[in-house]
Amino acid sequence: MNADVPGRLHSWDLSTGVDGPGTRFVAFLAGCPLRCLYCQNPDTWHMRDGERTTAGAVLATASGFAGFVRTAGGGLTVSGGEPLLQPAFTRALLRGARELGLHTALDTSGALGARADDALLDATDLVLLDIKSWDPARYRRLTGGEIAPTLAFARRLSLRGTAVWLRYVLVPGVTDDPGDVDGVASFAAGLGNVERVDVLPFHRLGAAKYDRLGIPFPLRDTAPPDADLVERVRDRFTSAGLAVC
Repeated sequence: MNADVPGRLHSWDLSTGVDGPGTRFVAFLAGCPLRCLYCQNPDTWHMRDGERTTAGAVLATASGFAGFVRTAGGGLTVSGGEPLLQPAFTRALLRGARELGLHTALDTSGALGARADDALLDATDLVLLDIKSWDPARYRRLTGGEIAPTLAFARRLSLRGTAVWLRYVLVPGVTDDPGDVDGVASFAAGLGNVERVDVLPFHRLGAAKYDRLGIPFPLRDTAPPDADLVERVRDRFTSAGLAVC
């Protein structure tokens, strides 16, 4: 691991149960190429807003929690923003975490999956992969990007045998179309390396960040999904033979 690799860090935190198995040290990198309508962290969009740092400095902080994290069955997750916007920095963090004896996870939309070289993926135990929609036109409206790179990255992970936890954000009137859900579910079931699916109900907790930044929140008037809708969508993934958490 090259400790001198520079990068832009938005923040770091300790979390349990949402960023991979166990308790995790999570490094949130700055910068993201997508503009998802439901994004809860618009403060991570621009690399210029992140703190200049190095992989060694971040890992030095992580090492202070390494014993506790290992005991708690966790590890280190590189998240964002979009960590593959800074592939060299992400690679150095993952490799350094391995040297600390930590389980490693990469949290990504897959939109920049082509930037993840084999060395980066060799240091990755688990990929938390967001497949935000199946329909290309809907995906474009939702994110401003294209779905094809994410699907190509997912297939590459399947060929490598890299473990994947798939994440699907459920937004009423946006990502709740049964055909859209079934498309994602069928694709994921065919990969053979998707260990679980997390159906994540949309919420508006990030609205205050938009207000502080002076940015309109596109889904301010969209209500979170009710329990029945969440259960129906979970059932569609389960019916495809996938474990849903």
